[in-house]
Amino acid sequence: MSFIDKAKQFLGLDIKEDKYALVDDPLFGKVAKAKAPDKWVRTTCGYCGVGCGMYIGVKDGNAVYTKGDPLHPVNMGTLCPKGLSEHEMVRADNRVASPLIRKNGEFTPAGWDEAFSKVSSEFKRIQKEHGKGAVAVISTGQLLTEEFYALGKFVQLGLGSSNYDGNTTLCMASAVMGYKQTFGSDGPTGCYEDFSKADVILLIGANIADNHPILKLHIAKNKKMTGKKPTLIVVDPRKSKTSQMADIFVPLKPRSDLALLNGLCYIIMEQGWEDEKFIRERTNGYKEFRKHIMKNYPPQEVSHITGIDVKELYNLAKIYATADAAMSAWTMGVNQSSLGTDTVSAICNLALITGNLGREGASPMSITGQCNAMGTREFGFTSSIPGYRNFTNAQDRKDFADIIGVPEEIIPTKRGYAYPQIIDAIKRGEIKALWVVATNPLVSYPDQNALREALKKLDLLVVQDAFMSDTAQIADVVFSAATWSEKEGCYTNSERRCNYAKKAIEPLGTTKSDLDIVVEFSKYFDGVHGMLFKELSTPEDVFNEIKKVSKGQLCDYSGMSYGLIEELGGIQWPCNEKAPKGTQRLYSEEMPCPTADGTANLLPLDWQPLSEMQCKGLPLILNTGRTVEQFHTRTKTGSIGILDNLAPEAWVDLSPKDAAKLKVKSGDRIALSGTRGRVDDVIVKISGTVREGNIFVPFHYNEQLINNITIPEFDPKSFEPNYKQCAVQLHSEAVPEGIAFEEPEISGYLEGVKVHKERNTVKEKSPDASVSKS
Repeated sequence: MSFIDKAKQFLGLDIKEDKYALVDDPLFGKVAKAKAPDKWVRTTCGYCGVGCGMYIGVKDGNAVYTKGDPLHPVNMGTLCPKGLSEHEMVRADNRVASPLIRKNGEFTPAGWDEAFSKVSSEFKRIQKEHGKGAVAVISTGQLLTEEFYALGKFVQLGLGSSNYDGNTTLCMASAVMGYKQTFGSDGPTGCYEDFSKADVILLIGANIADNHPILKLHIAKNKKMTGKKPTLIVVDPRKSKTSQMADIFVPLKPRSDLALLNGLCYIIMEQGWEDEKFIRERTNGYKEFRKHIMKNYPPQEVSHITGIDVKELYNLAKIYATADAAMSAWTMGVNQSSLGTDTVSAICNLALITGNLGREGASPMSITGQCNAMGTREFGFTSSIPGYRNFTNAQDRKDFADIIGVPEEIIPTKRGYAYPQIIDAIKRGEIKALWVVATNPLVSYPDQNALREALKKLDLLVVQDAFMSDTAQIADVVFSAATWSEKEGCYTNSERRCNYAKKAIEPLGTTKSDLDIVVEFSKYFDGVHGMLFKELSTPEDVFNEIKKVSKGQLCDYSGMSYGLIEELGGIQWPCNEKAPKGTQRLYSEEMPCPTADGTANLLPLDWQPLSEMQCKGLPLILNTGRTVEQFHTRTKTGSIGILDNLAPEAWVDLSPKDAAKLKVKSGDRIALSGTRGRVDDVIVKISGTVREGNIFVPFHYNEQLINNITIPEFDPKSFEPNYKQCAVQLHSEAVPEGIAFEEPEISGYLEGVKVHKERNTVKEKSPDASVSKS
C-alpha cells in the first residue's frame, strides 16, 4: 500500500471507492464501474435444460457480466447462481487454448494440421485393421444443435461408424424410451406454463430447487394465474429442498416409484375415478393394462413395497384423479434407474387414465438435465436418424438420404452401440479408438475402477473439450474447443423451446467451435467434406439444413429462423405453416400420437426390487445427485470462486441414528465402501433429509469420487445407469468396521418383495401369462 493510500486509510477516507463504484447502464441500471460493459449480447444459458434467456456483458473483448433477460418467457430476468457467474468460466484457468498432443508422456501444444493429421491417420489405420466400428465416439448434451448435427453426420456417414452415443444416455435416455413406447416418439408433451396452470403438480424424483431452481418461478405464478394455490406433491426417498415446498411429501422407499404409480392406478380404477371417455378415444391397451394392475398391485402390497400407508395411497390417488388439471414432472430420480424407461411410461399411464394430456396444466413432462440434451435427441444422429427418424425404417432412411443428397446405402440400418456397450466393447478389445466430445467419463461414469481399466486398452483416446477435464488429462490428443459465448447456434430446452445463443467474444487462443472442428477434420478423409459439408460452412447453413430435415416431422423446425427465435424468446417445436410461432403442447385432441392408430399406448409394466440389497457388511443404501452450486463434473463450475466456496467438496448426508452408530458429528470425516471401490475423507453432514439406513452424496467431485462405488447396472431399454441405489458401508475413526446390519429396518420392504415375487411366480405359470406380461 502506498504512503498516500495509508494516509487516506488513517484519515478514514474510502480508498476502495473506485473499486466498488457504480455507474448507470442504459439496459440494466447500476453496474460496477470497473467492469461496465461496452456492449450487451443477448444469448441463452449453457448449463441446465431450463433454457434461461440472458445477456452477456462484454468489455475490452472479454465476458465480464451475465444478467437475466427480463423479457424471456422462461426465466423473466432471474438466474440461478451458476447463470449469474457463467461469464467467469469463459476464461477460467482450466481452459485449453490450443490442440495438444502427448509426446514422451507429456502434452505438447500443436497446430490444428498436426493434430488432425495424427488422429485421422490413426483412425484410418484402426478402421482398416479392425473395421469401421473400431472407432467409437461419445458426445455430450452441451453442444449447439448445429454442432450435434454435424458431428453425428460426420461420424455415421463420414467415418462410417455407428458406435456413437452421448452422455445424455446417462441422464435422459429413459425419458426418451419411455416417451417412445407410450406415445410413439420422443418429445416432452407439456410446457412450463403448465406449472402455472395445474391444480395439482406431482414431482417425482425431481429436486428442482437444487437442479432447476428457475422452475420454482413458474409454480409460484400459479396462484396468480388460477386464483388458487395448486397442491404440490413431492415424491422422493430424500427430504430434499423441493420437498420442503410441498403440500404433501411422499417419502417412499428407494426405487419403489414404479410400484407406487401402479398402485395409484389400481385405486383410481377401483374407485371409478378414471376418465372413461379419454381412455376410449385417446388410448389403446386398456383391457390388458387394467387386468395387469388389478391383479398385481393391490394397495396393501404397494404399501409394503413403498413404505407409504394405504390410507395415504388412497388420498394421493383421489387428489390427482379428481383434479381438473394435473401435471406430473420428473428428472434423474426416475430416469437414472434400471427401471427408468418403464417408470416414465408408468407416469404417462397415470396421466392417460385420468385424461391429463394435451391440455393447459395437464401433462406428463420430463425435465432435461443439460442445456441441449433435447438438441442431440432431435438431430444428434445417435439413437435415431435426425428428425426423429427410425434406423430400421427403409422409407425414413431414403427420405433422409434424399434430403441431404447422399447415397441411401450409407445410412445405417440399425443403431450402433450405446454408451455402456461402447465401454464393454473397449474391454473386449473390439473398439480401439475413442473420441470423447465435451464430456468427462472419468467422473461421470459408474464403477470407475472398471472404466479406467477399460480405457487403458485403447490404441488412441481423443478428447475434444474447452476445459482440461479429468478425461482430457489422460488423452493422447486434445482438440481444443471454443465454449459458450465464443460461438453461435441453438439450444433446445425441456419444453421443446429452441433458443438462440449468440457469439459474444472471440474464441480463446487457437480454439475452434465444435462445428468448425468437425467440418475441418472431415477434410482429412477422402471425399467426406465434399459429400457432407460442401455447402455448410456457418452455423446458419447447418440450421437451414436441419429445417429441411425436420420438415413434416414431429420435431419440425421448418418455420423457424434465427431472427424469429430471437424475436419471440425461443420457439417450441413443431413450428411450421400451421404453427408459425410454435406449439406449446403435444397430443391435444387435434394432434394424434405418432403411433399406428394415433392413440397413446397404455402399458402393463412391472416393478422389480433392487438387485443390490442391504445386507451384512453393506447395511446402507447410497443415493447420488446434484447440488445447485455445481454442474456435472465441475469442469465449468469448479474454477468459479463463488460457486466453489459455496460447495467446495463432497459430503455425505447421514441420519442422526446412523451418525450415533458411527459416533460422528457434522464436520467429521468418514469413508464409504462398496463391492466395487472405496471413497475416503468425506465430510459428514447430519441431516433429517435422509432416513435411517440411507445416505446421500453429490456426484460432482473428482477427489471424493462417488462413482468409484456406484453399480454398473443399466436399464435394458434405454441403457441408462442405475446411479441412485447401491449397497454401501460407512467407516469412522471410532467405528472402523462400520454399521451392523439390522434386517428389521427393511422387513416391511422385504415382505413386499416376497409377496410380489410369489405373485409373479404364479402368474408366469398361469395359462394367460402372455396376456398379463404383454
